[in-house]
Amino acid sequence: MEILCFPTSRFSPHHPPNRRRCGAVRCAEVAVAPMGEKTEYKDGFFEKAFMALFSRKMEKYASGGMKSGKAVWEWDYDSFVDVSRRVMKGRSRRQQQEVVREVLLSMLPPGAPAQFRKLFPPTKWAAEFNAALTVPFFRWLVGPSEVIEVEVDGMKQRSGVHIKKCRYLENSGCVGMCVNMCKIPTQDFFTNEFGLPLTMNPNFEDMSCEMIYGQAPPPFEEDPVSKQPCYANMCTLANPNSTVCHKLHN
Repeated sequence: MEILCFPTSRFSPHHPPNRRRCGAVRCAEVAVAPMGEKTEYKDGFFEKAFMALFSRKMEKYASGGMKSGKAVWEWDYDSFVDVSRRVMKGRSRRQQQEVVREVLLSMLPPGAPAQFRKLFPPTKWAAEFNAALTVPFFRWLVGPSEVIEVEVDGMKQRSGVHIKKCRYLENSGCVGMCVNMCKIPTQDFFTNEFGLPLTMNPNFEDMSCEMIYGQAPPPFEEDPVSKQPCYANMCTLANPNSTVCHKLHN
């Protein structure tokens, strides 16, 4: 998958535009100024098939209840993000998270969570194995990532995943979608359904994210994301008068 970067001024007033011009030259996989440059992906059939699968599962929960009728190859990432945004509308934080849980469960065969618990008990090996799987299998969703060493309960292990610049956050520009439709339900799904603790730490300054398999997530009220403000200049659902993203507390 080839990634090209293009300068844009719409992302953050705190980061000046990057003066480096890419033009037709292939740039690094991750832009030099993550908040100042938009990453463009060239998705193949494999990536679009996953987008279509997730989107079709989520469509029945989207506002309006209308199905698009798109063929697999007609789905793209913007369409996937749009479905996510429509799922958010009219739902509380917990209701949004429950939709994601139902979608994830619907994509698994019966008894899959129980089988996962048998195959991957919460051990160092299981945490490291799942971190390694995350890099290739979730690239279409979150962009390029790499396995990193982290410390879990005083033990160093390679069960961390550093997402260099989250595609979902970058394309949605929405703190609420990141937290309610990705971070919290993914943490809960691995921790409670699969029995393998997972903590996700998004960085809203540069749109990177750290996933730590084997580490139990904190209660929402103690998580720094619970106090995160909106991307006021980016998100169409933002409330510029609120010091905390309103989608996190409704």
